[in-house]
Amino acid sequence: MMKRLLVLSILASAASFGGAMAAQPIALRANTAGDLADNCGANPRAPGGDAKINFCVGFAQGAVDVELHYAGDKKPFCIPKPAPSRETTMTEFASWVRAIPERRTMAAAPALFKFLGERFPCK
Repeated sequence: MMKRLLVLSILASAASFGGAMAAQPIALRANTAGDLADNCGANPRAPGGDAKINFCVGFAQGAVDVELHYAGDKKPFCIPKPAPSRETTMTEFASWVRAIPERRTMAAAPALFKFLGERFPCK
């Protein structure tokens, strides 16, 4: 009986520690180019870093898909084939934003399209 109580006590203690070690939610937003650049340039080894990078790549893919869909024949940028990795391109975007502080306040999607137009102009 005593052994059973000891095992139950250990299991209960272990369960309570699991809740304390659960990942904390993080706020992800991309209202401005600075917000998006902060997510894109996150350290993947830092807490929440992977989530920020995944958010960045997902935001960019969605924005690009919509922009190219509605652009018709007048594409604002032409991504080469084979295309560079999304992660590489978005890391370059983060550097582009940081190079000129005023870019941080631009709206995220228009800033992304401006960067892509400079990086991948249509010929």
